[in-house]
Amino acid sequence: MAEYKLKTPLTDEDIIKLKAGDKVYLSGVVYTGRDAAHMRMIESFKQGGELPFDPKGQVIYYVGPSPARPGYPIGSAGPTTSYRMNPFAPILIEKGLKGMIGKGKMSQEVKDACVKYKAVYFASIGGAAAVVGSAIKKAEVIAYDDLGPEAVRKLEVEDMPVFVCYDAYGNDLYELAKKEWANKL
Repeated sequence: MAEYKLKTPLTDEDIIKLKAGDKVYLSGVVYTGRDAAHMRMIESFKQGGELPFDPKGQVIYYVGPSPARPGYPIGSAGPTTSYRMNPFAPILIEKGLKGMIGKGKMSQEVKDACVKYKAVYFASIGGAAAVVGSAIKKAEVIAYDDLGPEAVRKLEVEDMPVFVCYDAYGNDLYELAKKEWANKL
């Protein structure tokens, strides 16, 4: 397993060097969105509207952060369960999204889209929201403010720790880990 420092926006060259299990420190801009925001984005897009950000080369973090304490850009920022974004992720990946950050497994359709369009699904560390939150240097709501914590935010991050869960070759960290542990047992 390798370790990389990457800056958004990500390129195909960034993506094709990553393998399931690699540790990545992300810097640059990362957008946020959970299921309510995804539903609105895709609904608007299907009706001919614009997305709140250009997905080309971007990364979206499946998070609904808690309110910021005084002097901090954001509160606790742990990942949410990703499977709720299964219906929406392939559409955004096709439009150029290069990465998603969350926790838990996603669908075969998401894996297939990652392979077809050279994208990755990153796993963040659930339960370590303070660690992840400390990598966030700036946060601003850019769409759907009425959704509160589920609004779309533009985050500026520095060395946000994530792991490659699904790579652009169809590898799945969850499956690789199961096989490794099965062999050890």
